[in-house]
Amino acid sequence: MSKRPKILAVAGSLRKGSYNRKVLDVAIEGAKRADADVTLLDLREYPLPLYNADLVAESGFPDNATKLQQILLEHDGLLIASPEYNASLPGGLKNFIDWTSRANGQLKVGDCYRGKWAGIMTASPGSFGGIRCLAHLRDVLSILLVHVLPFEIAVAKVDTLFEGDEIKDLNMKQMLESLGEMLANTIRKHLHEGTEAKSV
Repeated sequence: MSKRPKILAVAGSLRKGSYNRKVLDVAIEGAKRADADVTLLDLREYPLPLYNADLVAESGFPDNATKLQQILLEHDGLLIASPEYNASLPGGLKNFIDWTSRANGQLKVGDCYRGKWAGIMTASPGSFGGIRCLAHLRDVLSILLVHVLPFEIAVAKVDTLFEGDEIKDLNMKQMLESLGEMLANTIRKHLHEGTEAKSV
């Protein structure tokens, strides 16, 4: 029996009612449909100072950064929905990645990310859907040796696609669910291959 994939879902926007959180929720349903165990991480629950190595030297690694590293280590993959701020990532999401990718005690740089799989998406009321941030997010994750799925989604004019928290555009709903499902199935395949290799 194959191992059940464990996926950490992260919304890069901290705003209540965020559209990126809404599209993330749709993708999560696809991952769950593929029998993944999905944990939704709310970055607002783990406030962090701006990354500064002097802070570590003076007062040690922040408790929340340590907690987040442990959460990452417990998961096989990442499902990330990030808004586009000035053609790039929001500071809160980048700061989360910067802290959790640092060496800390028994962990080397990048240990929390290396070898994981990720599915990425973005949403915006604009006509480009925030797509410019996805290239930056892909670069950041790739340098940490995360395998980012080639399939990515930029949801344009997202403010017209939802009624409350429910997505009414069925084509986009299917695409988002497919991303979550694809991530879960890809992780499962590689977990199964890893188990087989160990048993030979």
